Amino acid sequence: MADKHVDEISGVETTGHEWDGIRELNNPMPRWWVYTFYATIVWAVGYMIVYPAVPLLTDATKGVLGYSSRAEVSAELASAKAAQAGNIEKIASSSLADIMADPQLQHFAVSGGASAFKVNCAQCHGSGAAGSAGFPNLNDDDWLWGGKPEEIYQTIAHGIRYNGDDDTRVSEMPSFAEILQPEEIKQTAAYVVSLTGTPSDASMVEPGKALFEANCASCHGADAKGNREFGAPNLADALWLNGSSEQAIVAQMKAPKHGVMPAWLPRLGDTTVKQLAIFVHSLGGGE
Repeated sequence: MADKHVDEISGVETTGHEWDGIRELNNPMPRWWVYTFYATIVWAVGYMIVYPAVPLLTDATKGVLGYSSRAEVSAELASAKAAQAGNIEKIASSSLADIMADPQLQHFAVSGGASAFKVNCAQCHGSGAAGSAGFPNLNDDDWLWGGKPEEIYQTIAHGIRYNGDDDTRVSEMPSFAEILQPEEIKQTAAYVVSLTGTPSDASMVEPGKALFEANCASCHGADAKGNREFGAPNLADALWLNGSSEQAIVAQMKAPKHGVMPAWLPRLGDTTVKQLAIFVHSLGGGE
């Protein structure tokens, strides 16, 4: 066995490790550190005795206190539901107008609707309800079917083009590829673009206007501001669902995109749908 090496300067025994002629001193750990380490061991043992800690084959040790985080969460949820019960019952038995007239109840409905929106609606409309191509922005003033609370409720409750609900919102834009010639579709698109921007060829605007009045005004209106009875979008503003370029408009005229929204009433119930309607109305686009 090799003799132990002692550092000549400090008089401390070394560990035997050496790097480039530098030896590591074998100094003991500070007392406060050692005592803290021992205290953590005692604490861990005590915790294992008092709380559930040691995993078993099908369960875990219960601990002398019998504490359960699941039971605590269940108790908190039960307490929250009990606190909300009065407002939930009021919403269930009140009309949308009555809820909107009660500031405290309206605030509660908006909060509940915001939570339901994040779980059920954000996947399509976005977490901030700003939408995306093909999915409406719920923060603006552009409404396909109306922005009053009752109209929003109807849309949420029964959906849009949803099979299985007789009261669902239904609108159908035909494929104009079967009605108009390609050049006529381009002319119509040029006119629609001219309502809010600059078309690529100004000479197509006038013939496009005539084509629009003959083929599109019955739904979108002579002024192109839409018709909520048919779910026909306003084409005279700068808000677009499927794109505002001439190419996008031509594509929509040739092969219309018809979005589908499920009917949420059977899934969420009347109370939650009311809260959703009031929340969406509060986003800034309500009427």
